[in-house]
Parts: sequence; structure tokens; C-alpha cells
Amino acid sequence: MARHIIIVDSQADCEWARKAGKAVTLQQYVGSPDGLSSKSARVINLSGDLEYLDLGYYCSLLAEARGQKVVPTVETILNLSRKQLYSVQLPDLNYTLRDEIGKLSNPPQAAFTLTVYFGQTPGNRFRTFARQLFDRFRCPLLRVEVALDERWSVKTLQAIAPRALSPEEFDFFLARLEHYTRADWRAPKARPTSRFALGVLYDASAKLPPSSPETIRKFVSIGAQMGIDVETIERKDYLRLAEYDALFIRETTTLENHTFRFAQKAVFEGLPVIDDPVSILRCTNKVYLAELLQTHKVAAPRTVIVDRLNLLNAEAQLSYPLVLKIPDGSFSRGVVKVENRSDLLEHGKRLFRHSAVILAQEFMFTEFDWRVGVLNRKPLFVSQYFMSRRHWQIINHKPGGGFAEGAFKSVAVEDAPKEVVEAGVRAANLVGDGLYGVDLKQRDDGVFVIEINDNPNIDRGVEDGILKDELYKSVLADFVRRIESR
Repeated sequence: MARHIIIVDSQADCEWARKAGKAVTLQQYVGSPDGLSSKSARVINLSGDLEYLDLGYYCSLLAEARGQKVVPTVETILNLSRKQLYSVQLPDLNYTLRDEIGKLSNPPQAAFTLTVYFGQTPGNRFRTFARQLFDRFRCPLLRVEVALDERWSVKTLQAIAPRALSPEEFDFFLARLEHYTRADWRAPKARPTSRFALGVLYDASAKLPPSSPETIRKFVSIGAQMGIDVETIERKDYLRLAEYDALFIRETTTLENHTFRFAQKAVFEGLPVIDDPVSILRCTNKVYLAELLQTHKVAAPRTVIVDRLNLLNAEAQLSYPLVLKIPDGSFSRGVVKVENRSDLLEHGKRLFRHSAVILAQEFMFTEFDWRVGVLNRKPLFVSQYFMSRRHWQIINHKPGGGFAEGAFKSVAVEDAPKEVVEAGVRAANLVGDGLYGVDLKQRDDGVFVIEINDNPNIDRGVEDGILKDELYKSVLADFVRRIESR
């Protein structure tokens, strides 16, 4: 095994460093190259002077010039010197951090500081995060400030020296140093140069996001393989939108919140965007969709648009039970089933608080709904969403904010009923050429379009059940097509 050179700040530090390898001071490594220039040597730079052009910086620079493997490298030192440089790595790290905090039996309640020693932490409370951090920033000692601002995130990263440690921390550091010098070194995984940057607008704290954090991470990893830098952005990143080549909205869209403004700004900046403003405008309003389907003679449940003055028209034109919907509800919210006139008046009064008009719709019960995912006017995936147990909807919203979801099943596009797929694609194409999820019911008397969603769910283990990684590749490839054809 190649020997190790341990670079420390002072001659006194050489005493403890000798247990791990050949210990030298900064001055010795820079000024006395004899015996310290072997290409087979592995250099661990523990200096506290890593600012640009400081002596510690030069040690890493000289190690690389001598063909030696060194931690930290000059690139790592420079990346850690400014937050705007290392922040590009934080979205993925933050997802891992939040995931691990969520699994802790006794999670922190306020901001805290974490020290990472060669990719490990005491007690392994943040084992995956520490390893991932070390893979991105190969630095012996990293101090991480973790803040809680609506959700957990890395506030700052800083390379530190052993002299900054407490006695207890120093003991753990020595153990990790000895372990690290006994192990084989592996270079960080090569990350392909990105051709394009895709911003993904996402809120991991949402109760029912259209994609889970695990799914977003899958988009990130597949993007890296394809040379696409997939980076999550948040509401606060509105002014940074022009930094990206395209925008992918993975938050529940409405006309009243920031998602619509992001879509509009993307168009203004000339960026391809899914969902585009026109699709959001059309799909988030069920009144528009009802008229659209009726105008183009697409089979759908019989629908009556009513206001406060003609609510009883619903029972005059439809039989009980029937369904009332607010125009801009999502994920089964704002949708109620009414059995009689008393229910109609009671629920109608409540729904009119949210909208001047509501929809009364023919009730169609099926054990499951078909969902046809459509991208660029072609079918992408097909799923079956089963009704929640002992409920007539896929999602059963319960008092207090809880909810229960039904089961699901993925079906290959070619194995799904042809009439279902064709109806789904036809309905989506009335809206645009983006990404849509069309909900349909199939009965003996035909196939009926229930809804067209501009922001359909894409989740690992559900919609990707058949295509697996190819689903993510298809979505990202379509973004590349849109970028290149601008």
C-alpha cells in the first residue's frame, strides 16, 4: 500500500499525525521536496490555512503537480471558499439530510452544527448524508451549519483543521484518520459535463406533491447520466430562473400561487416549461374543461354548471346521487357526493364560498380510474388508480387533514385498452403538447374522460412501474428536444 503524507500546521502536530503516516509541516512539504515527491504517496492536507494562495492551498497545488493523490484537492478548496460555488451541490444533499432527519427517533428541534470526519459522524446519525457530502467535497474535516427555515437545509459548509476540534471531537478524528489511511482511496464518481441545466420547481414539504423526494432524486441521477444538470429550485429562486435552460414544475399548480408566475416568467425568458401557462390556465379550471370536452364531443360524465340562483338545476338535469365540484380543486379536494336535495343545498352553500359557480356532475362509480400519461401528444404511461377503501374516491380526505389513498397498478401502454389510450391522448391534445395525466372511467357503455391534469403524478414505483428508468429518460429527452428546437 502506498504510504501517506500527513500535512499539519506545526511541529507539535506531527506527534499525533505520525500514527497515520509520514507527518510533515506545511513549510517542510513546500520547501523540502526531497523524499516528499513520490507519485505513489497519498497526501492528506490537514492545514487550517486553505484560503486562496495561503500555504495550505499551495500544498494541495504542489501535490497535484507532483502527481500525488491529495485531499482536499485545489478544486475542492476553491469550491468550499464561496457558497455560490458549492451551493450547486446542495439541493441533492438537502434531500438526503431531510430524509435522515425524518427517520430519527429524536430529531433536532432547532438549527445545529454537524462535523463530518472523512465522511463519517459520531454515532452515524447522519451516515448517508456524511458519505454523500464527502463524495462531493473530499475534505478531511467539514463543519456543516444546518438551519431550519420552513424545512431543514445546509446553511454553510466550511473546511476546518484539527485545531478547531474539542478534545472529544479530536479523539474521534484521530480514530477516523487512522481508519482512513488504512483503507483504499477511491476517486469521487465522475460527473459528466452538463449540456443543459433544468430547474425543477419543487416543495418537498407539501403533503401531496406530484412527485416524491425520491422521484426528484431519480430525475437528478438520470439527468446526470444524460448530461443534464437537474437542480431543484424553490419559490424564493424566482429571480434566478434565467440561469436555466428549461423549467419543470413539480408543485401543484394553481393560477393564484407562484407556480403560474414561474411558468409565465419562463415563457418570457424564452425557456421551455412544463407546465406551460396555457396548460395551467386550461387544466386547473374544471368549468373550462367541461366546455372543452363538450365542444369537441369527447365522452364525459354529464355536467351542469350552476350558480347560487340555479343550484336546483342540478337535480332537474341529473339524478341522485350526483357529484359537486369546485372549478379549481385538486387531489380530490373540493369534490363531494350528494345523495338528495338536503345534501345538495348544504354542500352547495359551502362550495359557493370558494367559487361563484360550481359543477354538478353525473356520478359514475368504477372500482378504479384509468390514468393515461401523455407527453408531446403521445402516450407515455398508463396506470390504474383504485378507489380508497370504503370510499368512492381515490383519495379520501379525512377530518383533521389526514388522508388515505387507494391502491394502484401500472399497465404497459400496448396492453391497456386501445379505446382508453386513444381517448386519453385525444383529450390531452385539446390542451397542448406538454405533459398531462388524463383520468378516465371505462364502463360497458363506453369510456369517459373525467379530468385532464396539467401536473400529473410521476412517482417511483407507481407511474414508472413498467418503463422504469426509461420514463425519466423520456421526460428529460423531451426537454432536450424543446431546448434544442428553440
